[in-house]
Amino acid sequence: MVTLMSQENMVALVSRTGRHLQRYNKGRRQVVGCIPYRYKFTNQTSIEDAGDLEVLVISSQKGKGMLFPKGGWETDESKIEAASRETLEEAGVRGIIESELGQWSFKSKSHDTYYEGFMFPLLVQEQLDFWPEKNARQRIWMSVQEAREVCQHLWMKEALDRFVSRLTSQQSAEEQARTTCAIS
Repeated sequence: MVTLMSQENMVALVSRTGRHLQRYNKGRRQVVGCIPYRYKFTNQTSIEDAGDLEVLVISSQKGKGMLFPKGGWETDESKIEAASRETLEEAGVRGIIESELGQWSFKSKSHDTYYEGFMFPLLVQEQLDFWPEKNARQRIWMSVQEAREVCQHLWMKEALDRFVSRLTSQQSAEEQARTTCAIS
């Protein structure tokens, strides 16, 4: 018996390797990543309470710390494509990538060089059972506060703060608009 599978659900079980396609800006390697997130209650669409929001962190391959998925932005892909690929390879999740949170300059912990990092929020729509780095990393859903405490990179903590601030601002604006409509 032959089973046909949709290719859109297929994931290559190997990560891209090598740096021959890496992007650099003034000697700084450019990396992109995502803050994967979800709401505890599946029908929820806004942050009612900071405890309702969960973010996905992954273990570092080289150390004991936790971080958000990120990796090299390559010349044959856009920032968003690279962020999506890295998140799929390292964390095994797919979803909707939202607008960029910002750009950070940081020093590598293992190399004596500086990097440029770009981060995006990713609203998770699918969590895979198998992904390229499943055997190399652990993934854990946790609260924003827990993620802030365990994340090993200051620049990623800043991206997380910016993300939460954006969600809170968006919700306030939506509530203001609803109140204005109700009064009219």
